[in-house]
Amino acid sequence: MFVDLVQVELESGKGGDGIVAFRREKYVPKGGPSGGDGGRGGHIILEGDEGLSTLLDIRYKKRFKAEDGVNGQNKKRHGRNGEDTIIRVPLGTQVRNADGALIADLVHQGQQVPVVYGGRGGRGNVKFVTAHNTAPKIAENGEPGKVLDVTMELKLLADVGLIGLPSAGKSTLISVISAAKPKIAAYPFTTLIPNLGMVQAPDGKSFVVADMPGLIKGASSGSGLGYQFLRHIERTRVLIHVVDMAPTDGIDPVTAVQVIRDELAAYNPNLLNLPTVIAANKMDLPGSDDHLKALQAAYPDTEIFPISAWRKDNLDGLLFRTSELLTHAKEMPKDDDYYYYKYEESLDTPFEISRADDGVYEVYGGELERIFKMTVFEQDQAVRRFSRQLKRLGVDQALRDKGVKNGDTVRICGADFDFKD
Repeated sequence: MFVDLVQVELESGKGGDGIVAFRREKYVPKGGPSGGDGGRGGHIILEGDEGLSTLLDIRYKKRFKAEDGVNGQNKKRHGRNGEDTIIRVPLGTQVRNADGALIADLVHQGQQVPVVYGGRGGRGNVKFVTAHNTAPKIAENGEPGKVLDVTMELKLLADVGLIGLPSAGKSTLISVISAAKPKIAAYPFTTLIPNLGMVQAPDGKSFVVADMPGLIKGASSGSGLGYQFLRHIERTRVLIHVVDMAPTDGIDPVTAVQVIRDELAAYNPNLLNLPTVIAANKMDLPGSDDHLKALQAAYPDTEIFPISAWRKDNLDGLLFRTSELLTHAKEMPKDDDYYYYKYEESLDTPFEISRADDGVYEVYGGELERIFKMTVFEQDQAVRRFSRQLKRLGVDQALRDKGVKNGDTVRICGADFDFKD
């Protein structure tokens, strides 16, 4: 089954907790702090794999979770980092967040892109030693992992795209110029998935051709099968527009070409800028010569190659010209100049304050939640440190500005606290 669009939830690993520990050795009555740090949580990493051609495996696994980091140990031992989760995807896969922002674009074999970063490990009490506090009884919980909903969209990496109305002969053409064996029949929408084939031109050069399922009028707005495959055309470098020169559906070749051009323009106007040739197919049938003259008159600036895919007539000229166009067409970016996208969670707003239904002021926010979850409230020193962090963020003053008075209850990330001015 060919699957080229999936939505999944990605969650990185939580950092391991730091611990409070002290040396307990014979003849060392006052051993110093020895609590180690927790390990980093695992990342979610995407990797391009040329051996895959579909997102089918990901479709049935809606959620990916990386391993949490291991807690620190005594004797200053650092917890083990969580294992990264590597998701292998076909080359040509684009990943976008819920806002539609592009996070990753995997086009090279083995290319890895960290999409969601694991939480850092919490610090053990060794890290809190100061000149004024040589035996701290404070440690941090590990930083929470991050959750990200993404859409993965596969856009096939092909050099040449075959486009045209249903039953124009695209599948027949790719079957005779390559080893691809698509389903062929005399009814619309025989091709339900894109077919890829390796073609060798008369000049000895090879390139990959993709047979796109037939487009129809209105495809760019969701009609027929075309819309879900228009995305694959965006990856191609040259287009071969296959036209039925002996139509039986009442659509003459001139109109057929314009219908497809209109749909390409409606979906992405840049597609009209791709080098394009017209393959005037089925020239072995009656009436094709008259249609060819009309087509040449209507599109004098476009190269038109009269062919018969079924009889394999005049294919060398078409393939040779396609190979020439590819020589000058825009190349896919190379590893050394490709831009790697990096997703970073926005913490621009450290906290927000609102009034709950019970009248209690609630304080919440990305940065505040991170600090809250990393605080061990069973430790007095940690609680005092949390109070200082609130002041540093400006929470105390913001609550005063909202009218909170001494002794009022304030809810921070779901926990109730008494406000002390």
